[in-house]
Amino acid sequence: MAAQTLLFAAPPAVLFQSPSSACPFHSLRLVAGPGGAAAARALVVADATKKAVAVLKGTSQVEGVVTLTQEDEGPTTVNVRLTGLTPGLHGFHLHQFGDTTNGCISTGPHFNPNNLTHGAPGDEVRHAGDLGNITANAEGVAEATIVDKQIPLTGPNSVVGRAFVVHELADDLGKGGHELSLSTGNAGGRLACGMFSISDHYSMNVLVM
Repeated sequence: MAAQTLLFAAPPAVLFQSPSSACPFHSLRLVAGPGGAAAARALVVADATKKAVAVLKGTSQVEGVVTLTQEDEGPTTVNVRLTGLTPGLHGFHLHQFGDTTNGCISTGPHFNPNNLTHGAPGDEVRHAGDLGNITANAEGVAEATIVDKQIPLTGPNSVVGRAFVVHELADDLGKGGHELSLSTGNAGGRLACGMFSISDHYSMNVLVM
């Protein structure tokens, strides 16, 4: 997000009220510049932190929480914690729709705004929703942190309103030679899913000139 400059003659204290739906910023950091409180102020939005969260559930015992954080216009950090999995690798993808009315099957295909074939997270040719595999330990718990540039929280390709899905098998990353490798990674059934929605825990840093 490009920095925005707003000029005010009044002290900035009257500008910031409690968070509301109209202004979903959780906190502001103000740094006073030269000129004192009586001088005209230039408020520069330095950066904003956006967050989204999804609770994953399904017909199996698998469940968990996925949290996304994006600093300004940078890459998105995905924090995953799921329980109830069989030990080993499980495909983990962002799907097109946030619709779970018919279970995880109604989330549709992988999120793929560029109309490419399935691949690994680091491949140039991949679905935007291709996030590879997560690994469950012997207790069936999978914890992972993924950083990705193709799943922003704002803009035309925003993940908000879409769904994450964890699969029963490992994703072959489009390289397994199976008839489903280039569409789903042959990752098997859908164990749990959840739609992303914006969290109200936003923060914004503002520089007072």
